[in-house]
This record gives sequence, C-alpha cells and structure tokens, in this order.
Amino acid sequence: MKILVLGVGNILYQDEGIGVRVVQELEKSYLFSDNVRLMDGGTLGLRLLDVMMEYERMIVIDAALWGAAPGRARTFSAEETRLAGRSFQKTIHQMDLPDTLALCQKLGQAPQTVVIGVQPHNCLDLGDRLTPPLLAALDEIIALTLEQIKEAGGTWRIKTGQN
Repeated sequence: MKILVLGVGNILYQDEGIGVRVVQELEKSYLFSDNVRLMDGGTLGLRLLDVMMEYERMIVIDAALWGAAPGRARTFSAEETRLAGRSFQKTIHQMDLPDTLALCQKLGQAPQTVVIGVQPHNCLDLGDRLTPPLLAALDEIIALTLEQIKEAGGTWRIKTGQN
C-alpha cells in the first residue's frame, strides 16, 4: 500500500509549520520502507491534489484548533476534519483540507486519510521556530506519526549514528 506522509503549514508563522517540522525531523532521523513517501506540503493547498490521488493511504500532520492544551496532538478521520469546519479550513496556509479531500473523493481517487492535528500555541505571529510547548511535544507527535505509518503498513528504522 502506498503511503503519503504529508506535513503542511507555513514555517514562517511559528506553530503553523508543525506539519512541515515533523516531516523534516522524520527525514533527518529515520529511513522508511519503499511504500512510504514523506512530503513537505508547505502551503501548496489544492495544488497537492494530484499528489494525494497517487496514494492509497495518507497521513497529514497539521496545526488544528480543537481546544486542547498547546502541543497536544490527536488523530482525526477525514470525515471529522470535514465536520470540524474552521479548525481545518482556511488556515494561514489555505490548505482547506476537507475541500481538497472532498475533491479527491469526487474524482474517485481519495486516499484513506488520517489527520494528526496539533493544537498550536501561536500560529499568527511571524517566527521561524516552534513555540516552547510544541517543541516540548515534538517527540510525542513524531511517535504518533510513526504509529500511524505502522498501522498503514509502513516500516522504518532509525538512521545509523542518530541519537
């Protein structure tokens, strides 16, 4: 099964870039099976449609407003993101994830999707670093992402020489 791990967000707005930062850390520290692709989706939004439709499973990491403490992460189904409305729509990077997934569905090529939503502390102010609460939670978010990759049928190992 082909798996896309898609980190989205704008790294210039602190916690808004959490998805991209998680993908960067995964690329730096792990090697993945051939069926797993890591991708920095940045702020591409609907321009990711063609890429999304190439995969059977997709794991998206993104900042999400769901009322938890900053740095908390949880998984959402594609349907939950649609029902969540503003939490996932029209964020700073204009991903509009529910609409993009709905379009994939209409075209008959929607990957089975899980979203790892991370409650941001600050995603409105300029800054090229995550805030302390998200930095402190980064290992937990990575572990949750690795768990989702495993559930989707992917494997990984730590790169040699990594801590």
